[in-house]
Amino acid sequence: MRKGGTDVQHGRRLRAALKRSRPIPFIGIYDVFSATLATRHFDALFVSGFGFGASHYGMPDVGFIAWSDMVSFVQRLRAVLPEPHLLVDVDDGYGDVEVACHVVQLLESAGASGIVLEDQKRPRRCGHLDGKQLLELDEFRARLRRVLAARGDLVVVARTDATDPAEITARIEAFVAEGADAVLVDGMRDLDLVRELAARVRRPFAFNQIAGGKSPARTLDELRAAGMSMVIYSTPCLFAAQGAMDEALRALRDEDGRLREPSPDVVGLDDCCAVLNDNLARRQAAAGIDEEHALPMRRASRGMGGSR
Repeated sequence: MRKGGTDVQHGRRLRAALKRSRPIPFIGIYDVFSATLATRHFDALFVSGFGFGASHYGMPDVGFIAWSDMVSFVQRLRAVLPEPHLLVDVDDGYGDVEVACHVVQLLESAGASGIVLEDQKRPRRCGHLDGKQLLELDEFRARLRRVLAARGDLVVVARTDATDPAEITARIEAFVAEGADAVLVDGMRDLDLVRELAARVRRPFAFNQIAGGKSPARTLDELRAAGMSMVIYSTPCLFAAQGAMDEALRALRDEDGRLREPSPDVVGLDDCCAVLNDNLARRQAAAGIDEEHALPMRRASRGMGGSR
């Protein structure tokens, strides 16, 4: 089914998944390669603004992202990873309600399952850092209302960065009244307040965890008991890559430039090519290209050990 020329399959699939009892873990990724590795273990991805800003620009999460870059990234993701749920961080809607509506429609056309729209005003910053400023509630309500009207069946998660419990409660209730599909309180320290709000609004509730961030680390079972339907892990791939790259380059320097041999703990050429060849095969299959006419790289991988 299509609405306004937009394929709504991904949004429908996510809505159906949110009705299950166990919360969905969304793994934050920062490029197509990290997304590919994440789908080996999980079936839902989060396009993290923090991760994308770091990877694409080398800049902190303070509003550097251009909406056109984000749309292009989601298009590249869907070209090789058509199946996982894909939740996209659109920050404040890029500072303008007309732009927000345009971007939401483009992302839905590109295959996004849902988006997270926040109530910060610029200059914005990561939700787990101090110094955030909020839009007036009426202004954000108007923006949220327009975005909800503009989407097809895309899941819209309305996020507040408020810290005062009374203001958090007022904003979450306002988001639900406008028709948000799900809600998120970012940088939340008090799990009891989350539990109370989740029971009160009876709407899918999201919880965002970042290593070293404000929110307490909790298991999926603990968060299910607190009423969570979505658990966002914004940065595990980025942080793991930073640590692994730093360690590998330090070893290369300390060992006088001698590369370590591939092993179960050290990735080599065969391992990396296997991941890339799987992506190529998936993309060719989606395009209806049979193996006989596939690009040589896929067939050559058989001589390199195939996939792990």
